[in-house]
Amino acid sequence: MIRSEGFFMIRELRSKGWTIKAISDETGYDPKTIRKYLKMENAPTKVKRKKRKGKLEPYKDYINERIKEGTTNCEVLFDEIQKLGYEGKMTILREYVKPYRLQPKKQATVRFETPPGRQGQMDWSDVGTYEVDGEMRMVYAFSIILGYSRMRYIEFTTDMTLETLMKCHMNAFAFFNGVPQQILYDNMKTAVISHNPNGIKFNQKFEDFLAYYGITPKACKPRRAQTKGKIERSFGYMKQNFFKRRIGKTLEQLNRDVLEWLQNTANKKKNDTTKESPEKRFEVEQGFLAPGHLKPHYPVHRWETRQVSKDCFVSYQGRQYSVPFRFVGQHVRIRITLDHHLEVYANGEQIAQHPIASGNLKYQLNLEHYKGLETTQKGLPTRRLQPDIPEVERRSLQVYEQFERSDHE
Repeated sequence: MIRSEGFFMIRELRSKGWTIKAISDETGYDPKTIRKYLKMENAPTKVKRKKRKGKLEPYKDYINERIKEGTTNCEVLFDEIQKLGYEGKMTILREYVKPYRLQPKKQATVRFETPPGRQGQMDWSDVGTYEVDGEMRMVYAFSIILGYSRMRYIEFTTDMTLETLMKCHMNAFAFFNGVPQQILYDNMKTAVISHNPNGIKFNQKFEDFLAYYGITPKACKPRRAQTKGKIERSFGYMKQNFFKRRIGKTLEQLNRDVLEWLQNTANKKKNDTTKESPEKRFEVEQGFLAPGHLKPHYPVHRWETRQVSKDCFVSYQGRQYSVPFRFVGQHVRIRITLDHHLEVYANGEQIAQHPIASGNLKYQLNLEHYKGLETTQKGLPTRRLQPDIPEVERRSLQVYEQFERSDHE
């Protein structure tokens, strides 16, 4: 088709007396075309072809809505529109979304790779406010990523206390079915007390916790985020992918959603560095993890205070544990040991110890704790006439004998 400039060139040459053959030789146009356009009064207009409706077209309204919500992550959008029936490729989507994305500036860093089973990296991140037990509370993300495979574990909590930190670790060990040799931490106060040229001082209780599972703690250098780059990138990926999806608004639902996301998306996505998915590389790394997760859970409970009842019991998690009768009415301190016993202390002295009750057992009783109490003719325990011993609720000794028998069954 002759463009408008060709049309005017033909007419100009003709006005100068050029023959049709000469115009054809000069311009390369066919003589028939030249005659046709010499007869036309106006230059021809280009006919626009109708664009064929693309595969992405039916989904653009949905994509635009998600972009307005702040989601420009093509992997997230691709997953979502595929569920709606999209059959096209990712490249079409990327081209459409590209103008809405901000291109981050990249800085070159030295990447530290670890052998399988050697190291994990852990950190916290605040993720905003969510509903917890009917009220809105700040929620934090606990995350560990294994250095070799990039296998992730994430759990959302309402605090970052030492007890919560240890519980989340144990949940992660169960998720990985093992523990790495060492874990790298930021300089958070629950883990690192001080970090100076003279050395690193870890929280003793937390260090004991890690030692119980055979893990060596390591602290990254202050103000050196790239030292724990894997966990930093993991948080970035979580915020740009998981939190751009339509997820639950409660803490309980949030934790269910993130486990599903880990299993179906995050740990299946091919890593840009390793060129393999975390799930695939974890098949290798799992064989190098230590079996520390098979140990009984480390007791994370703090010291707690209880008042001894008139029956000489203290209560713990709905079960009753006896103490010597002379402590009736007093406040005592309890704690759980590594071998899952309950210890009771008064004035810094241990006054009782019991295995943690389980199953249908509601009482743990030691008859030695009642020695010194006289018995009436009716078989009821009573106190001796000593002014420093408080009144004890009277109950048939047969009852305590039943407790004692159930303790040994």
